[in-house]
Amino acid sequence: MLKQAKSFICLASLCTISAVSQDKIKDTIHATKLDEVVVTGQPEPQSIRKSVFNVKVITRDDIERQAANNMADLLNFNLNINVTQDTGQGRSTVSMFGLDGQYLKILVDNVPLVSDTGVGNNIDLTQINLDDIEQIEIIEGSMGVTHGANAVSGIINIITKKATKHKWEIDAALQEETVGSEYNLDDRGRHIQSLKISHNISENWFVSVGGNRNDFAGFVDDMGGEHSTVTGDRGYRWRPKEQYVGNGMITYKKNRVRAFYKFDYFHENIDSYDTIVNLSPNYPFQPKPFGNDRRYITERQYHHLNSSGHLVNDITFNISASYQKQNRDFENYRYFIEEHREADNERLTYQSTEILYSTGSLSNILNNKKYNLQVGYELVNEKGFASAATGIFKDEDNQPVDRNATLSNYDVYSALETAFTERFSGRAGARYSFQNKFDNQYAASVGLRYLFDHGIEARTSLGKSYRSPNFDELYTYMVDANHDVQGNEDLVPEESISIDLNLKKTTDFASGLKMTNSLMTTYIDVTDRISLVQISFTPLRSKYINTDSFKMLNFNTSHQFEYNNLSFKLGAALVSTSQKKSNGSVTSDDSFLWAFQLNSSLNYVVPKWDTDFSLFYKLNGREPIMLETVDENNNSIFAVTRINSFSWMDATVRKRFLKKTLEVTVGARNILDITNTRSSLTQGATMGHGGGSDVINKAYGRSYFVRLAYNLNL
Repeated sequence: MLKQAKSFICLASLCTISAVSQDKIKDTIHATKLDEVVVTGQPEPQSIRKSVFNVKVITRDDIERQAANNMADLLNFNLNINVTQDTGQGRSTVSMFGLDGQYLKILVDNVPLVSDTGVGNNIDLTQINLDDIEQIEIIEGSMGVTHGANAVSGIINIITKKATKHKWEIDAALQEETVGSEYNLDDRGRHIQSLKISHNISENWFVSVGGNRNDFAGFVDDMGGEHSTVTGDRGYRWRPKEQYVGNGMITYKKNRVRAFYKFDYFHENIDSYDTIVNLSPNYPFQPKPFGNDRRYITERQYHHLNSSGHLVNDITFNISASYQKQNRDFENYRYFIEEHREADNERLTYQSTEILYSTGSLSNILNNKKYNLQVGYELVNEKGFASAATGIFKDEDNQPVDRNATLSNYDVYSALETAFTERFSGRAGARYSFQNKFDNQYAASVGLRYLFDHGIEARTSLGKSYRSPNFDELYTYMVDANHDVQGNEDLVPEESISIDLNLKKTTDFASGLKMTNSLMTTYIDVTDRISLVQISFTPLRSKYINTDSFKMLNFNTSHQFEYNNLSFKLGAALVSTSQKKSNGSVTSDDSFLWAFQLNSSLNYVVPKWDTDFSLFYKLNGREPIMLETVDENNNSIFAVTRINSFSWMDATVRKRFLKKTLEVTVGARNILDITNTRSSLTQGATMGHGGGSDVINKAYGRSYFVRLAYNLNL
């Protein structure tokens, strides 16, 4: 696989060079398109070509062609990104470059989104609805200067819609989808409805309101569902989940100043059915089989007030203030199976996070075309709560207790973007963070961009960033007959260095073919990585300690071809990771382990039919992971586990009717019918027995959907 991967990247690069040498090529710099304007990491909105950072953009059209409903659906086909499914908790989280969601920051309009573990990290992707999104911008690598803590592997910035072209716009959608082969209109499959109304009240005022319901009825598979009366058979392979989203926005714009207020509300129910069926005490005279079930409830509210525009001497400003709160509750109840009735309901908040956040910047302070000086600040106040009911936090007498803690930081940063010439520009910046819990931290970065002849763009950057310990790592105290796991309030933030180099060429052929090719390499080095380490063997005790290290080297290439109504994309990535792990007595080696990814998409538009056809594919090669295990003598060791390769493929057909008022999209997800993959321990010199094998759930099989969208513009 490694040789094939290297061969593919070399072949793709040679094809690019060969194509450039054709006699009929016209090397031009493409005109900037509206959807190529980016805001992430920029002193002010500008074309993607002028950006010092390498920004990847997912457009609104990309989202609609894929018929994606949440971020988990959408990101599955991106290189260097892996989506991890948790069928038990109903969560989908994302990792980038082999680093989990704690190292990747997800923002909405440049404001980090509240999560279970803090601010912007480890977000459940299924909880991010896509109805109100204009575009998504992804920057890989360290972004600590502009976005603070935990932006180690990169950032994903979700840009929402803030204007319409018409006085009134009404968008309604209905989507029905199978879950594997399971579907009916009542309690099987996936049922989605959405409505959004936007109105330009006047030249200055704009308002929009919207809502969405996403009902995932669960995946029964070979289980019996909630109405089974057989112990061991009752329940679901994938738990049912129902989500409600409501949002509103009001925008005011006059001259060169704009302000908006945005509100989002999210509610989610996840039903967990006990596999044990009990009988009420008066059985068998009045048999009433029941289950002791639990419902997990997440509620999130998001407030965002923003103002931006121009001051004197063309100085621009952008200020945001945000309040966010997320509660996670569970509701225990007794469910009488034959009567379809709940009783003895008891609800308790077991975890909550409350965020006060503000960020602001001034740009173009020098009022000079060659030098754009930006200064900014960030204020974060995070209050975390975990109930004694979780059993994770206990006092010295081993009694469950509630846990409250506040983490805050106050940051200032500055960046200078310089246009040395029309072709050559650079950006350097630094951030200093005043912390209430840890030693003060800093981040720094420098980036360069050069525009060569023939449409060739070169970018490189170097950045230093950090990740702060989360609530669980600091305060966990879980001690019982089977566990002794302790947090560590003396933890220090992890530190990282990121280096990347990107080459991109855009070419126009005389035949009308347009081709965009890029080559990119990224290196990330994380030190003082936090790990759960055994500090005692008799009795067995574990504690979070700064002990591990992580290194990553990535090579990837992407190629896009556009000819008339045909668009084709092809990309490949070769990722090598090195982890040095310790369990307190044994330390792993730091050998580099390789993995390969391939993705492609094909889109063809038939103007006469007002129809487009799309195909999406991604190959996830064998993924190596360092795992703690034991040898034949029951001695603790570290060995390599390899998760088997698997592929995703989706296809959609989108057709518009009635002058684009009605849109119908039909398609299939997971065409290759993936349900799970396996991991097995590699046999080595220290292993005296065959490797084990584990099943990892990936999906619930091939599914089909139809989506009806109605768009009325007045």
